[in-house]
Amino acid sequence: MSQKKKASLWVTGLALVSLLAGCTGGGGSTNEAGGSAASGDTPATAAEGFADYSKGFPEKVQLDIPVYERAFEGWNVTDNYYTRWIQKEFGDKYNVSVNFVPITRASEVTDFEQLLASRKAPDIIFHYDMPQALAYYGEEVLQELNHEEIKNYAPTYWANMGETIEQYGTIDEKPTFFFASRPNVDNFTTIIRKDWVEKVGMKLEDLTSLEKYNEMLVKWKEAGLGTTGGSLIQNSFNYNYAFRDWPFDEKYRALYSDLSVADLTTEDTERYLRNLNYQYNNGLVDREFYLRSDEPKIKAEFVAGKTGTFGTYLTNNTDVIDATLKNNPDAEFAIMPPYAGVPEGREPQGRAYWPFGFIMGINYESTEMERAAVWMYLEWMSQPDNLFFLQNGVEGENYTLDEEGVAVRDPEFKGESVLAQNNNKDYWALVTETAQYPDPETTLAANKRNWSPPGHEYLADDMIKYYDETEEFRTPDALYTVVLENVNDYKADLNVLFQELYLKIVLAPEDQFDQLYEEAKTQYLNAGYQEILDEKQEAIDAGQYK
Repeated sequence: MSQKKKASLWVTGLALVSLLAGCTGGGGSTNEAGGSAASGDTPATAAEGFADYSKGFPEKVQLDIPVYERAFEGWNVTDNYYTRWIQKEFGDKYNVSVNFVPITRASEVTDFEQLLASRKAPDIIFHYDMPQALAYYGEEVLQELNHEEIKNYAPTYWANMGETIEQYGTIDEKPTFFFASRPNVDNFTTIIRKDWVEKVGMKLEDLTSLEKYNEMLVKWKEAGLGTTGGSLIQNSFNYNYAFRDWPFDEKYRALYSDLSVADLTTEDTERYLRNLNYQYNNGLVDREFYLRSDEPKIKAEFVAGKTGTFGTYLTNNTDVIDATLKNNPDAEFAIMPPYAGVPEGREPQGRAYWPFGFIMGINYESTEMERAAVWMYLEWMSQPDNLFFLQNGVEGENYTLDEEGVAVRDPEFKGESVLAQNNNKDYWALVTETAQYPDPETTLAANKRNWSPPGHEYLADDMIKYYDETEEFRTPDALYTVVLENVNDYKADLNVLFQELYLKIVLAPEDQFDQLYEEAKTQYLNAGYQEILDEKQEAIDAGQYK
């Protein structure tokens, strides 16, 4: 029995148990798209083949929306000023009860699978990466969509995303996914202790390669300062891009790049692991990096002054800088040059995002009216005024408008309408990945303000500079247009095995690296990775990827 079938039976079996126990799910039976639905602000008429809910649903609709739970201190993701505002402005208007379902960011797939199994999953099933989205499709927990329905009930949203939906959202000739937009920006970066760099007689400009970076780490150790930060590799496998050849071969890239299954067998990974093994054996990386399995644990080492680097999303209300300064008032910060992790002779390669943010599907149990409410919600949120409010808060409290029309935040504001630490992104990310203004110049100015910690605005400037400098070396992974059954079959077991094997290699004495690595490759291939490679190669040969 394939993993796909096993997963479907697992979901169905647990769902039946829940049903017998009196649990109800998304509101009813599985539905094909194309029935009742409505637009948020543009009336849909029966003459067009769809019911008109523009004045509200005839009965209360339960709309369940997933939202990431990131453990922000003092923040309740399901009940706060903005969730109540959404209910008032959207839900009450259309007779919809908007319920937010928390999804733990670090274990979101597990959370979604458990919710699906218990028939309590939200109406939207989302993920940032296509391999996992395809896995949900393979488990048969997503509805087939009707594009005409989306157009009719969410015309603004469709105008923004329709072309992307038509290009990327069809799997096995079935319309399945819809998306949030993704402008070509990114605010994930690595902060480094600038004062540590300078204390060992170096400058940021000296960090032109991995070799120079390791040289600096040796000096950090000798000076008793600390190590580079580290964390357990899990869930997302893009660790070896800087160790790859440039330019790259398209089919090689399609074969070995996969966020959902780790590559252990290429020379790229061998180079990556050999460097990590060197850093570990020479005391240059956090000795317990494998215990840092989530952001708070990684951040705690940086804040305590034990590590000198920390990867994070840079925002104007991040707390990592102030927390570090409390422990060390003399600390100085900079953006890590992207070249610092690149071996000499290679380029600062990275994974470019696909041209969309969230990949979303409709829960297979959502009713026609619940599906209608999803499109209405996306339409409502796509209205500029609503989106601006979610992203910025209350004028005169959270922010004031400058002469360019950019919202200037008050970093000291702590009132009821205070934003989440990532500027409420987990609510508005359903329609876009970043805040946008009518023109690129204003958008850039706004982004810089959103990304600039008070007193450290130069960090955003440097992050943007480095992002622009390395743009040509960021390329997207291949996007397969068929379900890779072996990926679904083996990925969970392979991910567990990968952690066991890569840690065994990295934590071993340097003189044992070669033997352990060869043994690990053989074990990994025999555990199912070879079958994944064979299936991918077949799809590549058939042109079933983009």
